[in-house]
Amino acid sequence: MKRLKNKQLMCSAVFMGMLCLFLFSCHQEKKGTRLTDNQDRIIKVNAVVNCSVNTAFNYFIDNNLLSKWLAVTADVELIEGGKYELFWSPENLDPTNNSTYGCKVLAFERPHYLMFEWRGNADQKMFMNNVRPLTMVTVLFTSLGEKKTKITLLHTGWRQGTEWEAAREHFIKAWAAALNQLESILLL
Repeated sequence: MKRLKNKQLMCSAVFMGMLCLFLFSCHQEKKGTRLTDNQDRIIKVNAVVNCSVNTAFNYFIDNNLLSKWLAVTADVELIEGGKYELFWSPENLDPTNNSTYGCKVLAFERPHYLMFEWRGNADQKMFMNNVRPLTMVTVLFTSLGEKKTKITLLHTGWRQGTEWEAAREHFIKAWAAALNQLESILLL
């Protein structure tokens, strides 16, 4: 019974990711290098990196590679329901501050897409981390040739309200900066 419930959750997560893609194809507003959906408030950030699609995927799931561009430390288990925990202040006594502590891998198809839960930082945790479902990040990897990959990152699940809007604006900038960092690492 538990296995069936987990499969239903995973199917639901995959469906949500596909729904996000559909919404983007229907209702988009271009703002600089990012696209946002006014109705569902989806964050979309694109990057093109100079590596294979397999290498790009690994930069999102390998603990050592994640610590080179996205977090100080990482604990990722690439299985459905496995950990997707990143830490920006690992010395902090409260592991829920500035981390994705407790987040899970929702779905993946290596090396094409990855979907995981996401939490807010210490300033956002009172409202972002206490809702269900949490916000979700879907990352799509598209080969543009042997040594070039397009990464499309979608961050969904944003609620209404001034706190949520401030958090969303924070993550628009944070994801753009993170993917810029990844692009610069993979230029070397």
